[in-house]
Amino acid sequence: MVSDVHFPRVNGVSTSIRTFRAELAAAGHASTLIAPEYPGRSDPDDPDVLRVASWRVPFDPEDRLMRPGRVRALVDTLRPRGFDLVHVQTPFAAHGAGIALARALRVPVIETYHTFFEEYLFHYVPGMPRAWMRAAARALSRHQCNAVDALVVPSTPMRDALVAYGVTTPMHVIPTGIPLAAFAGGDGARFRAALGIDAGALVLLFVGRVAFEKNIDFLLRMFGRVHARAPHARLVIAGEGPADASLRALARTLGLADAVHFVGYLDRATTLVDCYRAADAFVFASRTETQGLVLLEAMAAGVPVISTAVMGTRDVVGTGRGALVPDDDEAAFADAVLRFAADPALRSSLAQGGQAWVREWRADALAARLARLYADVIDAERRPGASVCLVTRRSTRGTR
Repeated sequence: MVSDVHFPRVNGVSTSIRTFRAELAAAGHASTLIAPEYPGRSDPDDPDVLRVASWRVPFDPEDRLMRPGRVRALVDTLRPRGFDLVHVQTPFAAHGAGIALARALRVPVIETYHTFFEEYLFHYVPGMPRAWMRAAARALSRHQCNAVDALVVPSTPMRDALVAYGVTTPMHVIPTGIPLAAFAGGDGARFRAALGIDAGALVLLFVGRVAFEKNIDFLLRMFGRVHARAPHARLVIAGEGPADASLRALARTLGLADAVHFVGYLDRATTLVDCYRAADAFVFASRTETQGLVLLEAMAAGVPVISTAVMGTRDVVGTGRGALVPDDDEAAFADAVLRFAADPALRSSLAQGGQAWVREWRADALAARLARLYADVIDAERRPGASVCLVTRRSTRGTR
């Protein structure tokens, strides 16, 4: 695998890579990940993560950009390992470097399209007209997606968008799964106490990158309506990112500084699970998600979801299982929250429905689908003229 993003950078791409690699390894399929160096970070416990020298990314200090030449320089080191396939995870330096690696190693290359870039880039390239950025994102996506042998997309709306762009590469909808055991347990009372939140207060939670494209300002304005009618309510925002200062200022402007808790990044094995358990509902309004992994995490922790259904989140909440789906409107969303808060039977039903629904998104089952795709792409490469498709048989061989 080749990615411009990995831990300690916390986002959906990093989480997806870690989840798939762990489940593939458990099924006997080894993988090596090439990712950027981050200052002060090493991977002493995982020799199969190769860190590559990187540059700082302008306008986005959290991210790093790998030096493509350093990736290509790994060819002689990688060739003796006998890899079967290259899986590119991001469209920046990793895309070109991954294709170059695949050609040098004479193996097929696939890519996962994780991010809805047409609704993303204009936040990070100031001064450029939004329409220009959208057109550029579509053209770049079309060019890169058509350069690989197969494409993984996390949701059907993202697949449909890429078809509309003119992408003709075979696409396979394989979402990132949820390791259910990771979200068992947790101590919500301890988390509330640490923040000084009363046991009986209504707690709404957002978890994710605190970035402009996540539409968290919508949630703050919506929460202002909730708080005006339910002064005991609290909103917890877990995560960090470039919109942090702007959102804190908005909370103060709305008179919500004492009711909104910005808690930063939380450890996924400990305090994040406590945080989920502390919440009465998980709230989400992003318009740019290709999947919405945090929605599934909340359901796995037994937390009902209140979310709009835009782009990739439709696959998760569109069924209504474990979720209320209000209109993409602040007043309608606030009304849904207050209706939820006033109806204990609804809260219980949504929690139970979400835990049943999330079992259909198990990480091991979705990793098995990815492994079958790997096998089919490899087989097609070795049989000229063969088509690439998902099959129902279990692969008897893994990537090395």
